[in-house]
Amino acid sequence: MSGRDELLGLEEFQALVEEALAGFPEEFRKLAFDNLAIVVEDIASSADAAQAGVHDPMQLLGMYSGVPFTQWGRDRFAHAPDVIKIYRLPILSHVEPGGDIQERVRSVVLHELGHRAGLDEKRLHDLGTF
Repeated sequence: MSGRDELLGLEEFQALVEEALAGFPEEFRKLAFDNLAIVVEDIASSADAAQAGVHDPMQLLGMYSGVPFTQWGRDRFAHAPDVIKIYRLPILSHVEPGGDIQERVRSVVLHELGHRAGLDEKRLHDLGTF
């Protein structure tokens, strides 16, 4: 763990995620955050990394698990909430010294919300949310 990781602990990082979420327009939040849990973890489990097709968990910044909007039906609330996991240590390691951690967090949150909207990696990359 680097000094940078110690300077921005889990609680402080969670506050950055909450700020990023609060920055979205209210109407968007009502739709996008409905039946959704957003969780901050230090790093992806090996099972989550494998599910995402990533060999090194430090390369996985976030992960969406659930049913994308494009597949919602009448029974969408019959299932457990969708989950977005945001991984603190990989995000911190991907921000250059002096870089904007808040912007990186916002970008990762937006990227994972894009998956919830049914967008694949290529489309998200084309949109600049990577």
